[in-house]
Amino acid sequence: MNDVLVLDRAATAAALDPRRLMAAVSDALVAVARDAVSAPPRIAAFAPGGLLGAMPGYVPGLGLAAKLVSVFADPARPGRSTHRGIVALFDPEDGRPLAVMDAEPVTAWRTAAAATHSAWTLARPGPVVVIGTGAQARAQVSLLAALHPAEPVTVAGRDPEAARVLAALHPLGRATDGIETAVREAATVYCCTGATRPVLRRAWLAPGTHVSSVGGSHGPELDDDTIRNAALFTEWHGAATTPPPSGAHELQRLPGDRDVVLLGSVLCREAPGRTSPDQLTVFKSTGHAALDVAAAHVVHRTATGRRADELPR
Repeated sequence: MNDVLVLDRAATAAALDPRRLMAAVSDALVAVARDAVSAPPRIAAFAPGGLLGAMPGYVPGLGLAAKLVSVFADPARPGRSTHRGIVALFDPEDGRPLAVMDAEPVTAWRTAAAATHSAWTLARPGPVVVIGTGAQARAQVSLLAALHPAEPVTVAGRDPEAARVLAALHPLGRATDGIETAVREAATVYCCTGATRPVLRRAWLAPGTHVSSVGGSHGPELDDDTIRNAALFTEWHGAATTPPPSGAHELQRLPGDRDVVLLGSVLCREAPGRTSPDQLTVFKSTGHAALDVAAAHVVHRTATGRRADELPR
């Protein structure tokens, strides 16, 4: 065990190279769509104050990893919860443990990467809005700043000061006090909240808007009309077929004939994405173990100095 790389939160975040991450997450999403991933259903052990969940996964070309995450009530924020944990990466050939890293930046950045891929693939050109001011919104704004610093981003949230602090992470970031006003002008909306009820309404969305909804673990971020009117995309079929928290609150009551397209199928051009300029598109993320494997792979390769050309294309 002496050769196991151990990375704290700061070191894990520093090793999440944005462009390597985007490439690895794309490969993972395609592998999920092609049913090439081994990832059993999520399991959890329950303690008096919360739970410990486990998400193991294997992705060909990226590796073998498992995430352990505790979800406990946060006394400092009534009604909210903490998410703390680790990701362990193993050698897929001989099972040797390679690295242990902090799960929070892994989860936040792989989720932001998947949401960004959905926008790159499905959105039309135009203003970008990020709703939320927490850890996930921070990762989303930071990733956009790293990938496209010349494209403006507007941050909207319930806390104006927190929105201003977050917007400052982007060279062309700005904050706005009103979520509705910002959304009405947007071509792409990233919803990154801890919502228990919808924070975005169909009536606010212009024709052709793309929505990447990655929050809402405790309830729906999007209203029923948005889901009803949109072309729907997810990381995996379980987002619509399994109950929360593994499945999405918004996708629980879909009619049996409703089509939900896997984002990986669009990325590899095995399924269509946007079919008209005015089409409303929604990517509803619930996370997937394959994305944790992808991020852990990038962290390990970056931290150990492996070359970019050694990464999967």
